[in-house]
Amino acid sequence: MSARPKVTMELLSLVFSLPQLVAKDEGFFDEEGVDVEFVTKDYATPGISPLEDHELLSSFGSTKSHFESGEASLYRACEWGQIRRTQDTTVGGRVVSKRAAVNSQAIMVRPDAPENHPQDLAGKEVAVNFHHGSHYVALQTLEGFLPRDEIKVVHVGGPRIRFEQLRDGTIAAAALMEPWISLAEKQGFKVLAEAYYVGAEIASPEVDAVTYAALNRAVVKAVQKINENPRPYLHHLLAEIPAELGSLTPEDIPLGRLRYVEPAPYPQDQFQRTYDWMRSWGLIEETNTYDSVVKNLVTV
Repeated sequence: MSARPKVTMELLSLVFSLPQLVAKDEGFFDEEGVDVEFVTKDYATPGISPLEDHELLSSFGSTKSHFESGEASLYRACEWGQIRRTQDTTVGGRVVSKRAAVNSQAIMVRPDAPENHPQDLAGKEVAVNFHHGSHYVALQTLEGFLPRDEIKVVHVGGPRIRFEQLRDGTIAAAALMEPWISLAEKQGFKVLAEAYYVGAEIASPEVDAVTYAALNRAVVKAVQKINENPRPYLHHLLAEIPAELGSLTPEDIPLGRLRYVEPAPYPQDQFQRTYDWMRSWGLIEETNTYDSVVKNLVTV
């Protein structure tokens, strides 16, 4: 009898990995004959850096990457960041599918802030985490309202740091995801813009198609479970918020912000559109191609 395959997944904000957490909770990975472990990645060290410094910051962050060290073989994040990570990786990571999570980032300001719509942010610093969803969503959202030279996104760090910097008035605005959007809204903060975006999975070469198919079947079951009723699983998200920053209940999070779909292949036309936009901002080298970035392990 052959040994069960074992896969270690590196996690950041849990809203983007809720289907995997549910698959673990409900025993779906066990049903598919795969042992799954999670390792949590720390967010990069906080510190305000302008967009021009993006090349100085790795897309894997300044803290230890379990994926790059070989301790994890799967990592999920926004599609832009994953394209960039295939450029930065030293272990052969490739995009293997879209992820199940289609969630949002909201650009928010304090309750007493004079800003009330995106144009009010012209020339003002917006806190993001470089090479993560907040970074790219903020750029794509704001350029619909402002010329590029008036967009001033700055690297601050993970969502807790961005929330605290916004709360303390160190920064004019911040891009946040759930559960931080709901925490901020409960405390009176204002949403100026919000956008939903797709993510992707990157895998190291040792993840084979058979193993990934088993993982995907478990995730599909979890997506169906979440879409029936996500509230029993929202404790995973609420656990990210330290008690000293405020409290939330599962009922405080609008279910419409939690969108989960079956993972799908990452198509060439979507890659090209995204890659061309990243090139226009100087966020990726021109030597990348679809075949060098993508190795789909999910079929239609």
